[in-house]
Amino acid sequence: MLNLIRNEWMKLWHKKATWVMVILLIAMIIGLVGLTKWMDRNTETPPWEQSITEELTMVKQQLTASDLSNETKSNLEEQQMLLQYRLDERVAPISGQGFEGFMMESYGMSSIITLLTVIVAAGIVASEFSQGTIKMLLARPVRRWKILTSKFLTVVAFALFLTVISYVVSLIMGMIFYDALGGSLLEVVNGQVIEESYWLKSIWLNVLALGDVIITASFAFAIGTVFRSSSLAIGIAIFLMFTGTQFSFLLRNYEVAKYILFSHTFTQIETGGSFIEGISTPFSVAVLVVYFAFFLAISYWTFTRRDVTA
Repeated sequence: MLNLIRNEWMKLWHKKATWVMVILLIAMIIGLVGLTKWMDRNTETPPWEQSITEELTMVKQQLTASDLSNETKSNLEEQQMLLQYRLDERVAPISGQGFEGFMMESYGMSSIITLLTVIVAAGIVASEFSQGTIKMLLARPVRRWKILTSKFLTVVAFALFLTVISYVVSLIMGMIFYDALGGSLLEVVNGQVIEESYWLKSIWLNVLALGDVIITASFAFAIGTVFRSSSLAIGIAIFLMFTGTQFSFLLRNYEVAKYILFSHTFTQIETGGSFIEGISTPFSVAVLVVYFAFFLAISYWTFTRRDVTA
């Protein structure tokens, strides 16, 4: 298996497009950091006490609603506890214009990583058919499921590589362009407010973002395995990746939206940013796991049974 993965990894990096994607990722990070820094210089922010007070007032108003679900009410109460603690103890939040806040948001580059990984995932199998190399690949005395597994693990390794590159480049750019402004990251654990390391939080958010990338990559991988055309597989995967979230948003008021893949991400679960009310964390995780298993099942079933002599 290791030899198969090594072979797929070498084949991937033998392509000029792979190097172009890495260079493009680095260039986009540098460009976005420069643009964000320029926008921050032209933006005035009010004192953090004022912002926290306004947010606390808004949370209290939301808690007065009578139609809140238990989970929503619990989240609002925790948020109220955190905001009140900051005001009472004079604990400033992490500023988005400082180094700490920038690193906390570094996982936002996952959208670019997802796009690049989808291109690789959709084409890693389909390209074997379109280029006519699939017969040579399957002529080896290796079971088909091992070949497909090596290809998928190569996609996962590529996503991991891009995530690490993104974090390292973001770290370097953050140290160059941003100053450390301090502030604390707070969370509620067992009813008590504690301080959390922003370093661990930033790494954890990037790990969750990698999980989102892998889920989407498994979707593109399945499409690339079903369709023999690499360009068609990549086109379909990218189209659905960009339109899926908007489609889920339009259906957010309907029950069916809860079961759509693009309504759930690991980062949304962590940050509480889901646009659909009433979705619990276990439910979101279950949906993502089911979709992941379904996509892989389609991939393996199609690849192991496909007739390549036609």
